[in-house]
Amino acid sequence: MPVAALSAVGPLRGAAAHLADELQAGRVYRREDLARLSTAVDRHLRELVATGKLKKLAQGLYHAPKQSSFGPLPPTDDQVVGGFLRDKDFLVFSPSAYNAVGLGTTQLYNRTLVYNHKRHGVFQLGNRQFDFRMKPRFPKKLTTDFLYVDLLNNLEELAEDRDAVLRQARSKLSSFDSVRLQRAADSFGNVATRKRLREWMSA
Repeated sequence: MPVAALSAVGPLRGAAAHLADELQAGRVYRREDLARLSTAVDRHLRELVATGKLKKLAQGLYHAPKQSSFGPLPPTDDQVVGGFLRDKDFLVFSPSAYNAVGLGTTQLYNRTLVYNHKRHGVFQLGNRQFDFRMKPRFPKKLTTDFLYVDLLNNLEELAEDRDAVLRQARSKLSSFDSVRLQRAADSFGNVATRKRLREWMSA
């Protein structure tokens, strides 16, 4: 358990202290998770935030930080997103990951994408912004085949020379396993991407 932080409100007592004892360091909580453990959850949440036992990430979303010798540790992206969605089925990544595919992209993006089945829109969670996008399908982890297809899906959003990226993508096509790439295109590609890849592969 993290050591209780000193604050102007003084040490926790009574029901608030009992609630603090129930917290697992490092976990992200929804308000309703904690409401089951408290008869005055909003007051107790304010006390826990004031003493540093909880950090508020967004309305109804809190993190019980682990303590290190350098201070409280922030939650991981997966912890924040999982708590926000109440789901484990999502994929978190930055468009900067496209640079690993070798198609000449070099831009670094200060943006975090979350492919999921529940929420759509940009949400501020803690000190980070997450761009949630509802997708029918996405892999459990990033692969070069998925990134190749997803880059083509999102070509219009890239801060790159799109014609140059397309030329490079076509020239690199032979370096990919055609069966795996076709499977990724069928599973994750939009209509335009699937059409483009069919034309390239049949040329």
